[in-house]
Amino acid sequence: MNILFVHQNMPGQYRELVKWLAAQEQHQIYFLTQKKDAPTLRGIRTRIYKPHRKPDKDAYGLSKVWEEAVGSGFGAAMAARRLETEEGFVPDIVIGHVGWGELTFFKQVWPEVPIIGFFEYYYNLKGGLVGFDPEEPVSAHAPFLMQARNAVPLANIEVVDQGHVPTFWQRDRFPTSFHDRMYVCHDGIRTDKLRPDPDVELRLGRLDAPLTREDEVLTYVARNLERARGFHVFMRALPRIMQERPSARVLIVGGNDVSYGGKSDNPKGLRGEMEQEVGDQLDWDRLHFLGRIPYPDYQKLVQLSRCHVYLTMPFVLSWSLLESMSMGATVVAADVAPVREAITHGKTGLLVDFFDSDALAKQVVEVLAEPQKFAHLAKAARAHVVSEYDFLKKCLPEHLGQINALLPLDKQITIP
Repeated sequence: MNILFVHQNMPGQYRELVKWLAAQEQHQIYFLTQKKDAPTLRGIRTRIYKPHRKPDKDAYGLSKVWEEAVGSGFGAAMAARRLETEEGFVPDIVIGHVGWGELTFFKQVWPEVPIIGFFEYYYNLKGGLVGFDPEEPVSAHAPFLMQARNAVPLANIEVVDQGHVPTFWQRDRFPTSFHDRMYVCHDGIRTDKLRPDPDVELRLGRLDAPLTREDEVLTYVARNLERARGFHVFMRALPRIMQERPSARVLIVGGNDVSYGGKSDNPKGLRGEMEQEVGDQLDWDRLHFLGRIPYPDYQKLVQLSRCHVYLTMPFVLSWSLLESMSMGATVVAADVAPVREAITHGKTGLLVDFFDSDALAKQVVEVLAEPQKFAHLAKAARAHVVSEYDFLKKCLPEHLGQINALLPLDKQITIP
């Protein structure tokens, strides 16, 4: 079968699905992306496309996102047409992310080819990132700008034959008229590979001996150290945590850029801002900013963690939360709706008020001081992720079922 994936940041949410399909060695798979340094994946033909146009820097704010989306969409459509005219490739199905407009014109290229579109986020004034944090006041123009951003999913719900969202919270951000045209299923976590490891060791440059499960390690992981992922709240909790747990070592993973929300006014980013605020209260010998690290090192870091903190405003759930649960971490997380979909307080993890750094510190101190008291949470967390989010046993069958529902019998995919 011929399958075309489309995602500007390959492989995106298709990390596991595209690799599994390629491993079957039964399909011709192409991947359209804007990512110039896209990973080379065995069995997948990657093609880079350029947006046909990008909006000017001073483009009108209410139409800027749409202008960028149709520029990407037309660029992707022209690249798709070249796949047919230059390489003879016509897909039996297209699977891609709608958020950047890449799929907008695909029915103009292949009217009869079914499309499954990934719908990630719909902007609302309440219940999400905007307006959640009092430290980030909402401008008078915010409702108009957010609705303007929604032009992309509003247009694309009529383009796709089936929509896909990874969580119920994300689905419920969209208008109810979308819901019957969407299926809910997570991308999937490889729980067979992401497991606890009692013998794990991790070496850090300024330590003579590797860290092990015997060490008192507190971890925090985010793509970037930003407000949307609660970095400021975590930093405000650290002085009390480090004071009350004098042997605790804190490992922080994340870049110093911004993925979501506004940037800090500090030239060194939010990290610089928080270092100014609480830096003189911290023991820097036990605090490690690791930046972005290779995936195997991230895995070891979580496996040796005595307590793993996951903070987020109401927003898209990070893979890192489910991965840490799969690896048997005791998680202290923000008590917000998307997190409550994955964690039940006192059963599979511990939830605290996002804004209450003192409550966060108190809960983390308890976990660090008495790890055995909370060990049952880690075991239950892994069992829950295996049951509800495992890629091979739970998510893959659902994704393939949705794909097959759009294909004739002779094209359908089976699980060996």
